[in-house]
Amino acid sequence: MPAKVNPKVQVARLSVLSNSFLILLKTFAGILSGSVSIISEAIHSSMDLLASIIAFFAVRISDHPSDEKHNYGHGKIENVSGVIEGLLIFIAAGWIIFEAIKKMIDIQPVESIGIGSLVMFISAFVNTVVSRKLYKTAKETHSVALEADALHLKTDVLTSLGVAIGLLLMWITKLHWLDPIIAILVALLIIRESFELLKRAFFPLLDVAWDQDELHKLKTIFTDLNVNHHDVKTRRAGNYRFIDFHIEMPPDVPFEQVHDFCNLIEDEIHKTFENVQINIHAEPIEHK
Repeated sequence: MPAKVNPKVQVARLSVLSNSFLILLKTFAGILSGSVSIISEAIHSSMDLLASIIAFFAVRISDHPSDEKHNYGHGKIENVSGVIEGLLIFIAAGWIIFEAIKKMIDIQPVESIGIGSLVMFISAFVNTVVSRKLYKTAKETHSVALEADALHLKTDVLTSLGVAIGLLLMWITKLHWLDPIIAILVALLIIRESFELLKRAFFPLLDVAWDQDELHKLKTIFTDLNVNHHDVKTRRAGNYRFIDFHIEMPPDVPFEQVHDFCNLIEDEIHKTFENVQINIHAEPIEHK
């Protein structure tokens, strides 16, 4: 039987292919029209392609099982990938602003506005389809790398539509200075995107706790099972979760019963959360 294809790898590969296609299309339209806003979109897609390649390798590595050197698995590679992608977006934005300022100093008329607008609408459509697939898989697999890649493409949809509308306004008004202004607005939107991405990708590297919704679900499990507990510690690494906590048991309870109770707690946590590693420390404590 053929090996089952990892859905994360499959959708990451689709992102690489779609970005490669759009780079060629936007570069052709940018050269043909002389529009800096279209060229800025080609630069944006180039960063998207690099980010997609990083995400592709990150999701392949992140699901490797733990080994002798990586006892907690390889999940954090997805967060590292997200940080790199965020920094790449900053670079792309700076490049776009630099080119736009040069264009403002020496404004040139934009040609082939119709072709440029059509290419931008095609780009927006392609990226809408691919980003939805990425978001769906990222949500199902809790993949930070795929979520970052989806965010790239979602922003690309907005910027492509903005450039297309700007080109149409230039065609109507004949105001060619709108082109670099649109490019700068695209860059500012990209900077905002990179800031949000960096926050989501970087902080899990510092072993931040689970979010409040997840902690509430965990508390519900403890309440339903009547678990006396303390010193709960949680963290995330990519699409993996880790939890350590102490439970309090009467000292006269047999070891086998304590073990069975721990297994029951683990089973309930696994039913609620995917890819979670659990460490329970049982303490004999007299309850008054």
